Amino acid sequence: MLAEIGLAATFVAFFAALYAIVTSVYGAHKQSDPLVVSARNAALLTFPLLIVAIGTLMAGLLSQQYQISYVWSVTNPDTPTFYRITALWGSQEGSLLFWSLIMSGFAAAALWLNWKSERRLMPYVIAFTMATLAFFLGLSLFLENPFERYWITASNEVVQTALIPAGALPPSMQRLAETANGLNPLLRHFGMIIHPPMLYFGFVGFVIPFAFAMAALASGDLSTQWIKATRRWALVAWLFLSLGLLLGGRWAYDVLGWGGYWGWDPVENAAFLPWLVGTAFIHSVMVQEKRGMLKLWNMFLVIGTFSAVIFGTFATRSGLVDSVHSFARSQIGFPMFLFWAGMTLVSVGLILWRHNRGELKDDHAFAGLLSRETMFVLNNVVFMALAIAIFWGSFGAPIVSELFFSTDITLGAEYFNS
Repeated sequence: MLAEIGLAATFVAFFAALYAIVTSVYGAHKQSDPLVVSARNAALLTFPLLIVAIGTLMAGLLSQQYQISYVWSVTNPDTPTFYRITALWGSQEGSLLFWSLIMSGFAAAALWLNWKSERRLMPYVIAFTMATLAFFLGLSLFLENPFERYWITASNEVVQTALIPAGALPPSMQRLAETANGLNPLLRHFGMIIHPPMLYFGFVGFVIPFAFAMAALASGDLSTQWIKATRRWALVAWLFLSLGLLLGGRWAYDVLGWGGYWGWDPVENAAFLPWLVGTAFIHSVMVQEKRGMLKLWNMFLVIGTFSAVIFGTFATRSGLVDSVHSFARSQIGFPMFLFWAGMTLVSVGLILWRHNRGELKDDHAFAGLLSRETMFVLNNVVFMALAIAIFWGSFGAPIVSELFFSTDITLGAEYFNS
């Protein structure tokens, strides 16, 4: 029963997100406030629905429902309660659903807190946040479903499926308990309770600034109003991500035996990239808010931060790189790559469209080489140079070498420390 409730709640949340996308865009086009309000209500509904979905999965973990394949894969009868809780995000399927819960929570908070002050932007904020949520829910429903269960068919075969096959029966619970996998030993650490959630909150939090930026571009409302909301949400996401990175360093020191807090592992670096670009954005956005400058640059930074988040998630979850932090190679890699590429192209296209119309011109010019604005730009150059160098060493060089020279290379700590 738990699996059926969780699956149903996830499906309803998925369709609510799709409804919100279509209705918000159509409502904005028709200038229909009731349609936009309806889209907002659908977007808000996704949060309690996903609380139900996550709650049922957690209940399955705590009550040892080993017929649920996810419970079987990450726990066993010897798993302590503490690690049963952390197992919720201990593998691909559960962590994707947990990601969606956080995404729906951030979206609900943004729609609730900014509804009156940024009303003109709201239809497009709904559309972009719900598009991201619908994509991740689609992965959970159709590719990495945490609510699949084991069944014995009429032909005595064991199958793993979300729906009950005709004539199938559940396997022996005792047999399932005896063969259950248990949690990965590397994940049996106190940091598991806080490090992954902090990273997820940081990653997902940057979706909100991206949505506001895209809403400003789509609506044509490029005043400083969107910047004020964006800076606050970016700072919240940055704080969560900073805490997650610090905790991850401590975890690596305790468990992985690198002799330090940072090993320049590709997945570590994938989490560091959005922190670097996000830090640059948080600094430069103050110049736009106070002086009306760096408008075009800030748009690229906020898109770059979101793009780094999605690319890092893709690299971690697709098996693109070998890492002790990465998930096993799975079938979500290609869809995630398409989503990342599609969102990036749409974003850049909107920026270039508004730029060519002259709507992203700065209000003031730089006062000189030693002006405060110039110092902010130099600050940005440093952060972006670091981001480019780390991206090249972690992903660019290995991918180019593999594609064009059929050689598998890995740039070690010597490259990053030099």
